[in-house]
Amino acid sequence: MKKILPGIITILSLFPVAFAFAQDYNPIPTAMPSLLFAPDARAGGMGDIGVATMPDLYSQHWNAAKYPFIADDAGISFSYTPWLSKLVSDIHLLYASGYWKPENDAADAVSASLRYFTLGGIEVGDMNGEFWQTVSPHELALDLAYSRKLTETFAGSVTLRYLRADYSTGNDETAPGNAFSADMAGYNEAYLTLGRSEALFGVGFSLSNIGTKISYDGGNSSMFLPANMRVGASLGIPLNERHTLSFSTDINKLLVPTPLLAKEGETAEEAQQRIEDYNSISSVAGLFRSLGDAPGGFREELQEIAWSLGAEYTYINQLSLRTGYYNEDAYKGNRRYFTFGAGFRSESFQIDAAYLLSTAHSNPLDQTLRLSLGFDLEGIRNMMRQR
Repeated sequence: MKKILPGIITILSLFPVAFAFAQDYNPIPTAMPSLLFAPDARAGGMGDIGVATMPDLYSQHWNAAKYPFIADDAGISFSYTPWLSKLVSDIHLLYASGYWKPENDAADAVSASLRYFTLGGIEVGDMNGEFWQTVSPHELALDLAYSRKLTETFAGSVTLRYLRADYSTGNDETAPGNAFSADMAGYNEAYLTLGRSEALFGVGFSLSNIGTKISYDGGNSSMFLPANMRVGASLGIPLNERHTLSFSTDINKLLVPTPLLAKEGETAEEAQQRIEDYNSISSVAGLFRSLGDAPGGFREELQEIAWSLGAEYTYINQLSLRTGYYNEDAYKGNRRYFTFGAGFRSESFQIDAAYLLSTAHSNPLDQTLRLSLGFDLEGIRNMMRQR
């Protein structure tokens, strides 16, 4: 991306309109929206579902409490997601995660991840419109989690995260922003008897990005992080020794205050005061206000809940086919899309791919292919020993 105008449009496309003036559209604005982007292709193939799906290498983003239930003792993964791939080639999300358990049957695990979202290179002009310099706006998140089984079937986790967003253009109006946040999550799995089969039933929850606000202008103003509450369930049904079918669902809601709509006949001073009042809400107060502050009452609170459904078919625990659907109310952002995915797993590595097909306008991931690659470190060691 070599021009400043497409760069500005791209940045604006990532942030919902802060204070909607039309009664048919009232999204919730947040800083660093990339924190909510599904980073891995397995979840991406099932409608961006992951809080209660079967534990895997990619659990760090969705629910770190799933790691104690993984049989292997260590693994790492890498994911790549292009953004606005129809228009530009240098906007993408890079994600790496890993976990480690002291022993195979350990009741606890340590995990970490690094997320880097870049808006590519943007040419900035001076007051005369002449080229001045090229900047590379980006968002970065580094986190560390500890998870532990509290009972035979339930585990909990705590994640600490450092955040940095840099949209600096070399002038005094912008400056890199830093923030800290935490996640709390839980996961429970148990076996249910369905006919002659024992189905694996999982439920999970996650409170993510609970932390400070972040500023892009040296502290003159600040924005809420995308604090989020997600709950979900999954059911894995073994059809026979070779075939397994699983179904999953997630629902999530931003724990961020809803902006007040403009009033008819509102003066410029009243509008400015309304915006200042919203910006003055603290991050802690915002969490509680978000549960019942929608201008449209309970109906609008329900509109702020997004949901997704997903299914996965697995053959001999190696080949997987996936599909899913994600739905967000048109009043709150209108992200609606189908997803399709596939994966292959061996003893030492796995590769996953996902494809998104949007049913609503202006989805930046429409017709985009996402890729993830994971490595089972124990499987690699066993393979090396055999040689």
